[in-house]
Amino acid sequence: MAKSYSVELHDGSSKHEQCAYQPTKWWSIYKQDIARYKKHRVNSPLLIIWLTEQGLWALLQYRIASALYRSNIPLVMKAPLLVLAVAIQKFLEIVTGISLPSQASIGPGLYIGHFGNIILITDAVIGHTCNLSQGVTIGVSGRGERRGVPRIGNRVYIGANAVVGGNVFSRADAVIAANSLVISDVAAGTTVMGVPAQIKNTNGSEAYLDPLP
Repeated sequence: MAKSYSVELHDGSSKHEQCAYQPTKWWSIYKQDIARYKKHRVNSPLLIIWLTEQGLWALLQYRIASALYRSNIPLVMKAPLLVLAVAIQKFLEIVTGISLPSQASIGPGLYIGHFGNIILITDAVIGHTCNLSQGVTIGVSGRGERRGVPRIGNRVYIGANAVVGGNVFSRADAVIAANSLVISDVAAGTTVMGVPAQIKNTNGSEAYLDPLP
């Protein structure tokens, strides 16, 4: 059976939202990524959206590479394909400034609004329907029990130049404001801001994720 992963745990989401995704079914997941972009550019043809959104280029590379990484293809066949996937990933990092390693766990419907300086650590976990702005870093950090890799829940908005580091969990519907440094857990449905980030208000991410209808 193909490997699957859970991108959100114990944050109050429904069982449906907490189900495991199957990254080997990369095309069905990538279509959900495209749908998020279409919401932001409803009057643009799909081809134009794909040609002009560097985030979609990086996501296509990630979805295919992630499917390959988690597949049950024999190692003798998988190894050269993974080498090729890494080469493509590095090329797209240079072109787009977006680093999405195949080992990361990213749920469907990720929206990257602007390209440039977006870095994910290898084992990062991101839920579904999230937004990453330019300059976002999600990386390993901390000491002792605090050392580890961040987990980002469902429907989380991360503003420009924000840094999330260490063994922290940003729960569902949270907003991480621009230029913030997150080194502790973020409660569901809250907005955090500052260095280090502190709760600013209890306004969730709904108004930030997609344009208003």
